[in-house]
Amino acid sequence: MGERRREVLVCGGAAGLAMGGYGLATAARGQWPAGAEAVAVPYHAHLWDLLHGQAAGDLLVNWNSGYGAPFLADFFAYLMNPFSWPTALLPRDQGRLAVLLVTLATIGLGTALMTRLLGRLHPGPRRLRALAAVGYGLCAWVLDFGGAAPMWLWGLVSLPLLGLAADWCLRERHWVAGALCVALAWAGNLYTAAPATLAAGLLFAVRLFAAPRPFRHRVRAIGRAVTTVTAGVLLASPVLFVAVLAARRAQPESPVEPLGPSGVGAHLARLLPATHGGQQLPDVAIGVFGLLVVCGLPFNRRVRLRERAFWCAALAVVAVGFVWTPTLLVWHGLAIPVGGPYRVAFVLSGLLVLAGWVSLAHRPDRLTVLGGAAVVAVIAGLAAGRHAVRPATWVLLGVGAAVLSAALWLLDSRHPDRRANTLATWVIGGAVLGNAVWSGYATLGAAPSDRVSPAAVRAGHTVLRAAADWPQGRSDPGPHAFTPNDPLLLNGQGGGYYSSYLPTVTALLLHDLGAGWTAGGRQTASVTDPVGQALFGVRTHLDDTHLDDTHPDGAEPGASPRAFTPVRAAAPPLVTVLPPGARPENSSVWSRQESLLGSQVYDAPLPVPAGGPTPTLHGTSGWSVPSGEEGTVFTAACTPGGTAYFHGVWYRGTVSGLGTRYRSDGEQPTTAVPIHRLGTVPADGVVRVTLRSDVVSQVPARPIGCLRAGALEAAVARLTATGATRVEAGGHTLTAALPAGSTGTALLSVPATEGWTCAVDGGRRTAPTSVLGMIGVPLGDGASRIACAFRPPGLTEGLAVTSATAAVLVLVAVFARLSRRPAPVPRRDRRRVAQTAGT
Repeated sequence: MGERRREVLVCGGAAGLAMGGYGLATAARGQWPAGAEAVAVPYHAHLWDLLHGQAAGDLLVNWNSGYGAPFLADFFAYLMNPFSWPTALLPRDQGRLAVLLVTLATIGLGTALMTRLLGRLHPGPRRLRALAAVGYGLCAWVLDFGGAAPMWLWGLVSLPLLGLAADWCLRERHWVAGALCVALAWAGNLYTAAPATLAAGLLFAVRLFAAPRPFRHRVRAIGRAVTTVTAGVLLASPVLFVAVLAARRAQPESPVEPLGPSGVGAHLARLLPATHGGQQLPDVAIGVFGLLVVCGLPFNRRVRLRERAFWCAALAVVAVGFVWTPTLLVWHGLAIPVGGPYRVAFVLSGLLVLAGWVSLAHRPDRLTVLGGAAVVAVIAGLAAGRHAVRPATWVLLGVGAAVLSAALWLLDSRHPDRRANTLATWVIGGAVLGNAVWSGYATLGAAPSDRVSPAAVRAGHTVLRAAADWPQGRSDPGPHAFTPNDPLLLNGQGGGYYSSYLPTVTALLLHDLGAGWTAGGRQTASVTDPVGQALFGVRTHLDDTHLDDTHPDGAEPGASPRAFTPVRAAAPPLVTVLPPGARPENSSVWSRQESLLGSQVYDAPLPVPAGGPTPTLHGTSGWSVPSGEEGTVFTAACTPGGTAYFHGVWYRGTVSGLGTRYRSDGEQPTTAVPIHRLGTVPADGVVRVTLRSDVVSQVPARPIGCLRAGALEAAVARLTATGATRVEAGGHTLTAALPAGSTGTALLSVPATEGWTCAVDGGRRTAPTSVLGMIGVPLGDGASRIACAFRPPGLTEGLAVTSATAAVLVLVAVFARLSRRPAPVPRRDRRRVAQTAGT
């Protein structure tokens, strides 16, 4: 059997073990880490729609979410894992299976590449190398976090991929291939590529200086490494340029508190198997086998002292970097994510596996095994009593350490005996796989389930698809919230969107028009009041407030399509016309809606305190409402027969009025509460609202708005008569035919994000204006047609840089190929040789 075939088999075997271990754990538990349903499944559903031509938008614009949002940066962030794309071969409603397959394939590739990298790091027994790599492919980061996020899981591939590129730099080979590996890592996911590059650079430095090398070789290797990384990153410029510019325009994350002291014991506990829960700390466990061999590295006299010292120093530097806030910022690109400050913990797991292999490849002797076991015992003692340490941890640690120590001792003492080596390897393999499956089972069981009924999703998708009227109007999934990305999941056109790149313009527009948000504005919701829905051209939305909870014959909730009722309402076209001289009013949510509607439809009086703890009015910034069980009472005078609404925004407490009582869970600035319907204004015109606040809360100066009967219908009829007669939407374009000679401002019910350009009657394209956050196109003296198109900022520049870099790589590859070809023999010499041969 050839050497190359053996290498393929060992890498494939490691991948198979890792995939099988993860599959067994998920099958036994029946779930995987929380979060897959919320983000991964909806985005993969949208990818399915894009690849099958059923999505309203394309890679540049997502017409489904945020009432029209830029999508390319989100595609790069959430769907650039190459294993995501074949999910289009599955049925659309198999989103869970699609995400699981993407996860398995990524784990397999990452494990296979790590197996290859370990072999380049130091030669050693192939089977042990595969088992060591399984500890990386099924590290605690994968089981607890990465498995639910295929986009972040690409980091599991990037680290060994960049490590192989660093190995080529040390050997002064494959410069072009190394640059392509860097580009693949950075294009696959920027977020994980940056820390993986730092870790690969640290690995490169350890290998470069831990072994004696000529000074010239070190200089050449460093030069190759710098140019390789530079070329690779430049090759991924479209991803880099678009993502960076989108991040600058994105809604800021909520402030992150500095990391508090956790204690040495709490951090050390995360090195042990099956630890989870408690404080949020880096998940770096690589299994008992990996922990035992890496802890034995300082005692392995078969490894050069200098190499041991470099490896121990590197691990210490990275470990401290995850504890101290300033260095943790560096690992996260100077911005710690709110959802998890240790999302790059896989780099430490990878370095632990690499360092452990250095010791294992040098065949640990008895002192090494005993020393490693002693260090593991000290770690266990310091971690004892921590909340994260569970009974499963002690079982795996006690039994596993004893069995693995005996197997390692057998490998050393009976080294020439093939049977003994085979037996020890099988024992180690069983222990590694059992540790991974049990750890995965325990970890997955601790995660809260976010499972969504597939039958309910199919029902919602079917009803919404039957009611689709795009681009004449929008079909909004409504407020039922299977996930934060219901419009993607159900293929509607709503305002709900969760994205790291959600534009601030979009978040503020929806917020200012009375929609709710969470995560500090990174997650928006659809508008739910009738005026807001009219402004965004929502002609159909789903109402699931009357779900049948009886579940006949054991059916799941929402199993019947009748569980969802499509609610239809008249709405103007997506493009309307505001008359000349219209001035937007920004004093309240009611005035903003009226400004965009072009009609006055609300009574929004200043409310009067009428009982309970006295509130304090702070001018236009609103009322401070005291806490207390008695409740503060407000009254407002409205036109009888209208419909009263309350908008508390950040209010936290209970709201009661006109027979309605609901809970408001606002919290500034993270959670904003949408406009809520109270009821019909009584005959005396007095709207009475009682606020029972949990804490001192803030409400707007005019929190009560009363929609006058018939006013909205008249406004919609006027907008329909003066608005677009025909609207056409492409993947990232929107065109509208207007009544001839229309003047004023054409208003597109699309957030005015940067990147849109519009032309009037075929004229020059210019950037549109913003009308309270919506796209406005001045029509001049009269127009009959507008055409708008979107291009993500940074895409043109990124493609130009990539083209230039690709040209350089091609030239280098051609030059390298020609330089390896033997020089042609001059004709004179060929004749002389021929004559000599003839004589």
